[in-house]
Amino acid sequence: MSVRVDLLEGGRIALNSLRNYALRTVLTTLGVGIGVATLLAILGIIQGLDSSFQTQLASLGSQSIYVDKTPWMMMGNWWEFRNRKNLTVEHLEAVRNQCTKCGAVVPILTENDDVEFLDHKLASVDVIGSTEEWLTVSTFELARGRFVSAGDNEGRALVTVIGADVADTLFPNAEAVGSTIRIANKPFTVIGVLARKGKILDQSQDMRVVITFNTFRSFFKGRRSIEIGVQVLAAERMDEAEDQLQGIMRRARQTPPEKPDDFTINKPDQLSSTYESLTGALYGVALGIGFITLLVGGIGIMNIMLVSVRERTREIGIRRALGARKRTIITQFIIEATLVSAVGGLLGTIVGLGGAKVVSLVTPLAATVRPSTVFFGVIFAALVGLVFGIWPAARAANLDPVEALREE
Repeated sequence: MSVRVDLLEGGRIALNSLRNYALRTVLTTLGVGIGVATLLAILGIIQGLDSSFQTQLASLGSQSIYVDKTPWMMMGNWWEFRNRKNLTVEHLEAVRNQCTKCGAVVPILTENDDVEFLDHKLASVDVIGSTEEWLTVSTFELARGRFVSAGDNEGRALVTVIGADVADTLFPNAEAVGSTIRIANKPFTVIGVLARKGKILDQSQDMRVVITFNTFRSFFKGRRSIEIGVQVLAAERMDEAEDQLQGIMRRARQTPPEKPDDFTINKPDQLSSTYESLTGALYGVALGIGFITLLVGGIGIMNIMLVSVRERTREIGIRRALGARKRTIITQFIIEATLVSAVGGLLGTIVGLGGAKVVSLVTPLAATVRPSTVFFGVIFAALVGLVFGIWPAARAANLDPVEALREE
């Protein structure tokens, strides 16, 4: 009962004090609010990037594995990767014939070249050579038209399926399907348009054209390593399929038991691990900035509360002389500091969320703030006030009533 009375009475006195010193309260609140706003704005942008990246990662296919000469992200000795033997059609056939946990298996060759239609020209477009099952492995879909067929591949047909960005750029006011474009200065008939995929790690997946595997090898000469795209029959068997592929490839490439793999099995979740390692430092910096700003705001609260104790020494002396306990005085000042900080946290949350939203509207950066982050921001701000209000509250409660009454 006495605790509840202390809280109610302390809260009433704290509110009156804050109202009497409105300008001081606003300035103190502003310090905490800036800290919370900064923290939430940065976290909102980072969480938005995380959400966007996970969406992009899902577009690569949850059941797709790519066997290649080099890893997608070469973090180590790139010269060692470059010196590996190329993957060949024989390796492709070994996977097709021996992998029991694999569904579709396709060869993939890539090149960057110009694509033209009349007076429109696109430079550095991804030209992909593959077979009819490429859609299954890559998880792309057709927006219209058809995809390349086994017959197109056998006959080395000059047909192509183009990405959404290529279609929008070359055919802004016309139908792409049925038109003839030039790829590597050779005429190709557009037979289909891929549905839009978006970007992955800021690289467009829609600035590409797909031609048949045999046609690619006819026009783009030179020794090239084939990337082998594999669709695993069941997502829960990804690890088993990876182990089986590793064994098949080591036998096909005659890799000695004591030697490491001279190929790489790339999976979408590897990009996720790389992304997390890169953004981990960013999270640390963001939290550091926010905590430092909140620390400054907390010191401001403590300073203002000490000034308040000094100004209200006589009031504290009168209350102590009339029987107020130390606990009551402590409760009053802690409530006062916590209220200031919590209000600052709430205002900072609103400003921070608004700032993150503005950034997402005027820049390519996405912004998403989870409800748990908002709750954390307000609660943490209140805790800052609680922690930094303890010393001033204790100092007020420990004033000698006689000495306090002498204060003018």
